[in-house]
Amino acid sequence: MASTAKTLTFVIPAYNMESYLDRCVNSLLSASDISDLEVLIVDDGSKDGTLEYARKLERTNPGAVRAIHQENKGHGGAVNTGIAAATGMYVKVVDADDWVDPQAIDTVLATLRAQHDTDEPIDMLVTNYVYDKVAKRHKTVVNFRRVMEAGRVLGWDDLGKFGLAQYIIMHALTFRTQVVRDSGLKLPEHTFYVDFYYSYQPFPWVKRIQYLDVPFYHYFIGREDQSVQENVMIRRIDQALLVNRMLVTEVDLSKVTNKRKQAYMRRYLEIVTTVSSILLLKSGTAENKQKKDELWKFIREENPYVYKKLRHG
Repeated sequence: MASTAKTLTFVIPAYNMESYLDRCVNSLLSASDISDLEVLIVDDGSKDGTLEYARKLERTNPGAVRAIHQENKGHGGAVNTGIAAATGMYVKVVDADDWVDPQAIDTVLATLRAQHDTDEPIDMLVTNYVYDKVAKRHKTVVNFRRVMEAGRVLGWDDLGKFGLAQYIIMHALTFRTQVVRDSGLKLPEHTFYVDFYYSYQPFPWVKRIQYLDVPFYHYFIGREDQSVQENVMIRRIDQALLVNRMLVTEVDLSKVTNKRKQAYMRRYLEIVTTVSSILLLKSGTAENKQKKDELWKFIREENPYVYKKLRHG
């Protein structure tokens, strides 16, 4: 590690993202002080000029940007590589076609830098995110004002009730790196929708939370091949089901002793399972209706505790 201890590592999984890297990396380096920032661009076996461009950014930003090349392992495999290589006290995943807000980055860094001097640093920082839709002038900002008091350290018992669509996704999250490592997080390779797992599996290890009411992350929407498009999700439903099953098997909710935390995680699992079920039904095929029945049978057999809670919900 460099002589300046790194505060924050940004991990950028990048597959064929040459044309987006500039905007993304420039936003991360827009902080007024980047001496304790680390930007890891993980080239996931791209077929375009992503790796060459990442190496150029590494040369022009020595000590701040690092290009890592790997054979193609998918988004999850690239995130795994980035987290394993991170030297920052905190880690945030930023997709290569997204970016962060230059007005908010110094506020975020000031909060994280303050953690170096405390015996009990926060485990998770939550920030707002913006749905930046192509050709749409009015941008939707997702905030957590009604759930979390901004600016102070919170425990799960300090949180309010989350709204129906108000769950903490990858874009809102910055984890303490050691928390992610302690949780043993390993995202499946060659699989879409691993962000559902990333935003859930480490939570049993999260005790101290802080919320900043700033629009930090810009989530770019509008590419036709984007994995969140409904028709694309139906086409890749088997990968969504794999992640859904991992949520059931890899975390034992009955051992999450904090009731507020368990209720949040159960609700999150409920939302993911409902989305899977609806997509399977909307596809209209007998095969997918059977997959829906098999998913619920799997939950009932693998985790009766969760099945009972989900069915009740």
